[in-house]
Amino acid sequence: MTHPSTRCARTATLAGLTTASLALVIAFPAIFFSPAARAQSGAPPSAADPAATAVSTPPSGTAQTASPPPPPPEKVTPGPTPPGAIGPTSAAQEVTAFDIAVRAPPAVRELLEQHLELQRYRAVTDLDEAELNRLVVLAERNVRNLVGTLGYFSPEIRITREGGVNQRPTIVVAVDPGEATLTDAVTIDFAGDIANSSDPDAVAQRAEIRRDWRLPAGQRFTQDAWDSAKTQALRQLVARRYPAGKLDYSLADVDAPARTAGLSVKLDSGPLYRLGPMQVSGVERYDPVLVPRLARLQAGAIYHQSQLVEAQQRLASSGYFDSAYIFVDPESDPLAAPVQVQVREAKLQKITLGVGITTDSGPRASVEHTHQRVPGIGWRAVTKLQADRKNPFAQTEWTAIPDENNWRWVALGRVERVDDNELVTQAQRLRFGRTQAGDRIDRNIYLQYDRARVHGAGQLGSTAADTGDGSALTANYVWTGRYFDSVPFPSRGYGLGFELGGGTTLGQDRQPFTRTVGRWLGIKSLERGRIAMRAEAGAVFAKDTTRVPGTQLFRTGGDATVRGYGYRDIGIKLDNGITGPGRYLAVGSVEWQRPIVRNGVTTEWEHTLFIDAGAVADKPQDLRPSVGVGTGVRWRSPIGPLQMDLAYGVKVRHVRLHVSVGFVF
Repeated sequence: MTHPSTRCARTATLAGLTTASLALVIAFPAIFFSPAARAQSGAPPSAADPAATAVSTPPSGTAQTASPPPPPPEKVTPGPTPPGAIGPTSAAQEVTAFDIAVRAPPAVRELLEQHLELQRYRAVTDLDEAELNRLVVLAERNVRNLVGTLGYFSPEIRITREGGVNQRPTIVVAVDPGEATLTDAVTIDFAGDIANSSDPDAVAQRAEIRRDWRLPAGQRFTQDAWDSAKTQALRQLVARRYPAGKLDYSLADVDAPARTAGLSVKLDSGPLYRLGPMQVSGVERYDPVLVPRLARLQAGAIYHQSQLVEAQQRLASSGYFDSAYIFVDPESDPLAAPVQVQVREAKLQKITLGVGITTDSGPRASVEHTHQRVPGIGWRAVTKLQADRKNPFAQTEWTAIPDENNWRWVALGRVERVDDNELVTQAQRLRFGRTQAGDRIDRNIYLQYDRARVHGAGQLGSTAADTGDGSALTANYVWTGRYFDSVPFPSRGYGLGFELGGGTTLGQDRQPFTRTVGRWLGIKSLERGRIAMRAEAGAVFAKDTTRVPGTQLFRTGGDATVRGYGYRDIGIKLDNGITGPGRYLAVGSVEWQRPIVRNGVTTEWEHTLFIDAGAVADKPQDLRPSVGVGTGVRWRSPIGPLQMDLAYGVKVRHVRLHVSVGFVF
């Protein structure tokens, strides 16, 4: 009896079986053996499917007279094993007719102990001697096939029976796998549009598939590695331009005596696909133009799977939808394949409660209300109240749906209280403008009104300009670019941002001023871990007597800036001894992050060593850095990186614990 997907040809001599080169032809996913081979031919079945072994004349040359045993049942019901029953190889029998001992290298032994066909017959308690001997004979071919999945095509196999009369026998399976088969020449051919296209992207795609082939010459050949390499090549083919691509054929020509395998693969791309009109389902309560404006998939663009995934993520993270699914049917018209978009809308209103704790400000609690479509104008309104010892606030932000160029109108109002221990600032802010959030680049253009009223014991002996008491109206432009490999867990890349604003103070003595801030974060991968470098600089240009609001000035220190110092502890020491805001800021940090390995496995935890420095002054020449050094751990939590750092502030000679969650740039 032969497995339906397997054909074997064998030539025997009087002296036994003659060994010759072995040719393996695989028409994915079925397996065929070339009739030209004179030895046992074909790749053994994968370890995941040991039942796919073909049964024919055993390698010993002994003719098989009995029919092969029936296949195992798909399910084994609990309870005592009935006499004569068999089960899966992994089943634990209540009664066993014989024991099995496998003597082989660890990898081979583990495979055989898990998938050996003999395991299924241990529960057959009424085996006679003839039946047991027949199982031993059949086991050799099963062992040879299983070992072949690991790349050993010329193993030495000895299966013996141990145990005296009236004793439960032990079947000993001893395997010397010999040398592993290595891949020889690898040929990757193409058919369809990709084969002859001169488009630079198609040329690059062909080169990438060949370059990234996972089983190059000189590597050990195994069935799993062979399947994995073909799957990866096909995945790269259909990832862009060719969603209907397929594996045309594959051939592994195995020469068992030489222990080499020549590989050939042909990928058929089919036609080039371009995106057609968008067909949306699931939108009822929101504006129908919302989905195409958020997805940003242009009709006529060449198919690219990653662009569909990014569009799907934009929809899912927009807040308007609980889920989104985007796909292109490969059976559709390649010149204008309709883009199918299925969404499930979020509730029109929701309330979010939050609790947390930081070392800067202690415990906090918040409540946030979101109305996705305010009646009358259709804008989204998000209102948040946060109770916090250092920085409680109330804020509402109203945002329009994006236009065709992804710009939105936005209005914001915020009232907050900032407690610096010595100074308490009551601040109000109003903002109106436009914002554009892209895949990598965000832009904001807005007018802003700031008002800061400062009080507290530290105000005595200080001027309003020193403490940041004042109000102002400014026009601002903010640009942020993120070029990381992934968010929120980047391992390489960089982020760059800047702010530019200008305006005038309000009140009796109005004075103009400008403000600029630049930020940079770079992450460089190492052989083990990575280096994260951070820099920030800011400046406010105005006369010394200008009453610039404290919300437009600078202070630093704390969890996300200079560790080893308290929240906003780094500023300007005023004549009365308190710390006030300054007009110039400089912050820098270098951090070495490396994964924590346990028992040879990389965990979700990382260890870090870092040094931070920051300074605030009213004149650039007066900048004097405050340095913090320390160590910490990171955990890849479901809501972002959890950071726990122990830092020593060199200037204050004090150790502080810093805890924060999330990746922000």
